[in-house]
Amino acid sequence: MALLDAAREVRERAYAPYSNFKVGAAVRGASGRIYAGCNVENVAYPEGTCAEAGAIAAMVAAGETEIVEVAVIADSQGPVPPCGGCRQKLAEFGRPETPVLLATTRGDELATTIGELLPGRFGISHMSGTE
Repeated sequence: MALLDAAREVRERAYAPYSNFKVGAAVRGASGRIYAGCNVENVAYPEGTCAEAGAIAAMVAAGETEIVEVAVIADSQGPVPPCGGCRQKLAEFGRPETPVLLATTRGDELATTIGELLPGRFGISHMSGTE
């Protein structure tokens, strides 16, 4: 539950004056350490940063490159999945079976995986011509 708690806490610090849609995300690195991020909007829409991207950036800045668990939370009608770009970012650092917990501030939860969120992901094998 600590991962979701970290996402919930950082969500409160999101900078979302234009959409008023705050999102918090947390990823657990292979070391067990938790990295959190929140969305940061910009008046020059859509030049903001997603919560998932912020959490991943914090993880990489700390020297880790493997995600073993993800949590995302928002105040919404149902659990909100990451955008397409963030799904690819999660896939870069996680495995298809990496667990992802999507949650709402009201307590609704949806458990999924990176592979379920991004089937047919673009990977390094596509660039090298090997499958």
